[in-house]
Amino acid sequence: MSEAPPREGEFQYGEPIAEIRRRGLERMGFMTSWAWLDDPRRLTFMLARYKFVAKMLSGTEKALEIGCGDGFGSRVVAQSVKNLTAIDFDPELLESARLVASEKFPIEFRRHDMMSRPVEGDYTACYSLDVLEHIQPSDENIFLQNLARSLISTGVCIIGTPSLESQPYASKFSKLGHVNCKTQSALKETMLRFFDNVFMFSMNDEVVHTGYEKMSHYNLALCCGPRR
Repeated sequence: MSEAPPREGEFQYGEPIAEIRRRGLERMGFMTSWAWLDDPRRLTFMLARYKFVAKMLSGTEKALEIGCGDGFGSRVVAQSVKNLTAIDFDPELLESARLVASEKFPIEFRRHDMMSRPVEGDYTACYSLDVLEHIQPSDENIFLQNLARSLISTGVCIIGTPSLESQPYASKFSKLGHVNCKTQSALKETMLRFFDNVFMFSMNDEVVHTGYEKMSHYNLALCCGPRR
């Protein structure tokens, strides 16, 4: 008795489909599920920022993410570094992150409030995306000081935050929490208080560039040499 002919695409997709049938469909966390429902394009911008971090920190021995949320983007960095610890102060978001975590890309999710103290562990690099704009200006020194003290003396840090110029175009939901957006120059001055060298990049949508800073929608500060 002859076997049934293969269905269209079976040779190309058979193994991946079989694996997903075995595992079940992948899930997203709370915040990324909302983005997919509300504005799917936002996920492309977010993942582009994580890809930038992954490329800059590729090969890093011990990396620390500060403010990981539901951990959706963390996996992109976990592909490129040897060890990744991701912290957040919100237990509900951390639980969401653990639920959607992958054994293939192991990440240690840990509850920690960076306003209270540095993270123990002598990290070689850290990054924090879309967090600084939510820190009150009166509290940013404590936050950044604890961040710098979580690194070894040769550590590297990447800070990503929406530009001040972008705020007239931000959504109503985003504006509610954005209490500390900065111009690119102001962000560089702020980070130079805590690091010896700071290199600035701009982003518009998913494109990273070094163009005119006032037209930058999102700013990225690559910082080296934490000051004690």
